[in-house]
Amino acid sequence: MWRRVASLSSFLSSYSTSFVAQTASRLNTWESLTTRIAQQANGFIAPKEKTPFITFVLGGPGSGKGTQCIKIVETFGFTHLSAGDLLRREIDSNSADGAMILNKIKEGKIVPSQLTVKLIQKGMESSDNDKFLIDGFPRTEENRVSFEQIIGIEPNVVLFFDCPEEEMVKRLLNRNQGRVDDNLETIKTRLKVFEALSLPVINYYSQRGKLYTIRARGTEDEIFEQVRPIFTAFEACHVSTMILSIQLC
Repeated sequence: MWRRVASLSSFLSSYSTSFVAQTASRLNTWESLTTRIAQQANGFIAPKEKTPFITFVLGGPGSGKGTQCIKIVETFGFTHLSAGDLLRREIDSNSADGAMILNKIKEGKIVPSQLTVKLIQKGMESSDNDKFLIDGFPRTEENRVSFEQIIGIEPNVVLFFDCPEEEMVKRLLNRNQGRVDDNLETIKTRLKVFEALSLPVINYYSQRGKLYTIRARGTEDEIFEQVRPIFTAFEACHVSTMILSIQLC
């Protein structure tokens, strides 16, 4: 598969910049927030509810994104919402939506984007947190569009765990989780499906300046050291914004 991933890698390279420039671009979000706080303090606009900080986590099966989500949660206090886990939980609830999801899966069909997004929305609304890792979503352009239409905002950060096919296959075959789809033939099909469906999403967020590509090879800690600076930079700017807010009050 990653015959085409070669094209993905070259595509990503064409959009890549230095980490400092990339981070500076994204920190414009926080600068805008600082301006809004100053305007609020001077009575120009009314305060609004705090906008959630959303991170999409993308990567092929076996890319290690789930493991890294655990580390991000532990280190930076995010709430982790896995699209797959939410769908499985809805099936286990024996609800009408759960029955429909199960039937779609049995028929080999895709669960409607609107339903997946509404489960994510429910997970966000039931949390007291305002920082969310949304794992394994959006898988398709339709997912992406539905999220923006229903939730009404774009993600702040999109992580893409870029891992060679042979490494992902090796990890999936060795993980021994008892999943029926952890066999070589099915794994290769899943990887091809991921590439075909997710490349347009990765393309879109790269052009929007929101994509961070993580080279997902090495130990868990080595990979996390690529992830850590991204959130450290945003947290530092958020703290500065909060200090400014206090000073203006």
